[in-house]
Amino acid sequence: CSSLAGIMLLEVLLVLGTLLIYFLFSKKKEETLPFKDGWWGRGQKPLTKEDSSIRPFKVETTEEELSDLFRRLDQARFTEPLENSCFHYGTNSVHLKKIVSYWKNQFNWKKQVEILNKYPQFKTKIQGLDIHFVHVKPPHLPEGRAAKPLLMVHGWPGSFYEFYKIIPLLTDPASHGLGDEHIFEVICPSIPGYGFSEAPHKKDFNSVSAASVFYELMLRLGFNEFYTQGGDWGWLICTNLAQIAPNHVKGLHLNMVSVSKLGLTHLLSILLGRYFPGLFGFQDEDVRRLFPFLKKGLYRILSESGYAHIQATKPDTAGCGLNDSPVGLAAYILEKFSSWTDIEFQNLEDGGLERKFSLDDLLTNIMIYWVSGCIVSSMRFYKENLQKGIGTQKHEKLTVQVPTGIASFPNEILHIPQAWAKKKYTNIVSFHFMPRGGHFAAFEEPELLAKDILQFVDKVEKEQLWKKK
Repeated sequence: CSSLAGIMLLEVLLVLGTLLIYFLFSKKKEETLPFKDGWWGRGQKPLTKEDSSIRPFKVETTEEELSDLFRRLDQARFTEPLENSCFHYGTNSVHLKKIVSYWKNQFNWKKQVEILNKYPQFKTKIQGLDIHFVHVKPPHLPEGRAAKPLLMVHGWPGSFYEFYKIIPLLTDPASHGLGDEHIFEVICPSIPGYGFSEAPHKKDFNSVSAASVFYELMLRLGFNEFYTQGGDWGWLICTNLAQIAPNHVKGLHLNMVSVSKLGLTHLLSILLGRYFPGLFGFQDEDVRRLFPFLKKGLYRILSESGYAHIQATKPDTAGCGLNDSPVGLAAYILEKFSSWTDIEFQNLEDGGLERKFSLDDLLTNIMIYWVSGCIVSSMRFYKENLQKGIGTQKHEKLTVQVPTGIASFPNEILHIPQAWAKKKYTNIVSFHFMPRGGHFAAFEEPELLAKDILQFVDKVEKEQLWKKK
């Protein structure tokens, strides 16, 4: 009888043990995002192995392309803006005419091509697509030191060019008064369908697909452990990469975050956070940036997100006109560089465009879209990411466990407090309110962003916050 009881107890323990093991392993499995191994090239996936060679690339344009551009600029039709409308209705065509005149008569594209080509660029085939990337190694490394690989990902309507001013601050920080404790080699790819990366030929290429492609790129370059940095779509792609490969991403640095799942505490903090900030973990600066919420949250999102509704539903329709007209393309993109840099710039006749950027820099970014003909494919990325609805995808339901640093710029369209962000990013080791700057942080405030990346990496390394499982 006692032996029978012993057997029964053993069976119960075995069942409980099996359930415990299943629970632990299934829970662990759930914590990572599956790698998306797709085929995005034309037609059927070939049976032969993909060519994984890395080829040098240079930006080049022909005289025919440039004469076609100038012909289109000459034939542009402008609409007279409303009196005293500044940038409230979008790009003001009086100022747009001045920009187009500069584009035709003073802008030196050939000189800008030389600037684009000053950093080494490459292409390599991944999942059927030719992926373009900039790869800059440190000019000099102290004896016995290794550079830390850093993947930097742009967004829309930006490009890899956004990082050209921050690259030297990270690859050669000592020469810029930032010390030499952490030196990076920087990899800036173009998102597929943006700039000189081939556009996907099939539907459903979303942020998880892009993250999978960039993960493969980093492994191909020989980086088993690396840091990532991004804003705009770069925020989501880098977040997804940290969810796919938490054992390879040492740290995730973001200059924009968004929260797709709003719970009861979020809603209560919107209603009451202004009056009881401490109750919801808000700091004084959170209150200043977030309230009154109707004006600084809801109305701002509604007034600034019309483009996203178009691009998330019918990108090809609107894209046709932009791909055909360089002036239309410039108007569409420049408006974002105005209001996303500072919402108050819409009160200015010139949209404040040259307060933070030079016309050469703004037109170089536009030219990347024009010469590559990528505006439609870049807009499609919104449909691929948003067509299933917000909060429905697996990556939106998973947290991020890798050490995370957030640089919160005051002029970002919507402020996300750390109290909200930590529900998604469970390991925030650095959250800083930046003194100035907006959405295009690397382009607008390269030194501020570089300093924040450096202090974040210093924290991760010194405190050994990243542990490979």
